[in-house]
Amino acid sequence: MKTAIAGVLAVVTSLVAPAADAAEPPTATDQLGWVVDASGRVPVSDAEVRQHIAEVLLTAAGGTAGVNAALGGLGRLEVKRLVTETPDHVEAAVHGTTDDYLLDLHVDQAGLIDGLRSTPDDPVPASWPELDAQLAALGGRVSFGASEILPDGRCRDVHGVRDDVQRPLGSAFKLYVLGALGKAVAEHKASWTEQLAIRDDWKSLPSGVLQNEPAGTRLPLSAYADKMISISDNTATDHLIHRLGRDAVQRQVTAFGNQRPSANVPFLTTKAFFELKAAQYPARADAYLALPRWARPAAVAGLERLPLTGLAGWTAPEKIDDIEWFGSPDDICRAFSGLKKENQPEIAHALSLNDGGLGLDRAKFPEVWFKGGSEPGVLTLNYLARTADSRSLVTSVMVSDPVAPLNENHVAARGIAVAKGAVALLAATLRP
Repeated sequence: MKTAIAGVLAVVTSLVAPAADAAEPPTATDQLGWVVDASGRVPVSDAEVRQHIAEVLLTAAGGTAGVNAALGGLGRLEVKRLVTETPDHVEAAVHGTTDDYLLDLHVDQAGLIDGLRSTPDDPVPASWPELDAQLAALGGRVSFGASEILPDGRCRDVHGVRDDVQRPLGSAFKLYVLGALGKAVAEHKASWTEQLAIRDDWKSLPSGVLQNEPAGTRLPLSAYADKMISISDNTATDHLIHRLGRDAVQRQVTAFGNQRPSANVPFLTTKAFFELKAAQYPARADAYLALPRWARPAAVAGLERLPLTGLAGWTAPEKIDDIEWFGSPDDICRAFSGLKKENQPEIAHALSLNDGGLGLDRAKFPEVWFKGGSEPGVLTLNYLARTADSRSLVTSVMVSDPVAPLNENHVAARGIAVAKGAVALLAATLRP
């Protein structure tokens, strides 16, 4: 993956800025000024980034490159108006290169930005026809689903647009890896506290941070799961796939009710994915696809043994209908249902760390699960929102284009607005 959730990170960012060398710590408005200024000077130097971004969230954002990608994705910002302004909190309507956003920024007592979120500065859809119109405006190929998980675990479709059509998932495939881990724990074949050492030969490329850790660093499986889901850490993902076994993950795709599990065989690690798309493209990818199905698992194992050298990013879609992971909005609902049924706190913890920009009222929706994914030509946003009366509402937005790259910032911003509107409509439609 170019970046496992690059499109969303460009629209929904969490950054922290340390105080400048001044007698008084900077206010929220001061820090907003830095964000706006820096958005027009990308790439910002590592030294400057480290003056404004705390290490904990600098790491979570993928380092200086991740911060610059997020700022660059928003484009040069201009403040249109301040909506709310206090010393520690400011909300501002801003104009970006292609979209208008609301920036919500909060600083702590030391003047550090401890929250920064951007959301589309336009209303969420208030009806299903309005939602359908916004989906149609996203461009590309769209699949959408809005469902409720019933007490018996079945998904009840409430509204959909080609919701049974499988699309490339991007990093949303990691839901199946998480499910396989949960199953292994339930069967006493693994434990959340089990310590797993990082191996150089299991490392992948960003997104994520574990590729920077030295071999031999030991972390509990729960930490791998948290990073795999919350920051879409590819190295964490591959370590879990290797620990569990590819066959176990493939079985989980079937167990979670994916309507065409054969599309995900052999189940790719992110490293194999990168080797097919970021090196010797398209020759290596064509050679892989020319293999009979029975020969592909051995080829994938060979790709995983290659060194992580000579790999380059890509900006246009590369065989997204052939080399990817696949599922439909209906499949995602069944996967969320399966994860919910596994009923393990560590699963809920991993899925709740990042709400994917939905920004719901937590009094009405006390728990939100999220996993998205992207590569050039692919963007998916998948949410489960639990209501205060314990109903589980699922919405999934999938957009892809096999020919042209998506405008990820625009699609992600509008996709989040659609998802937020869908949750509200589901809650109203299904009100007891």
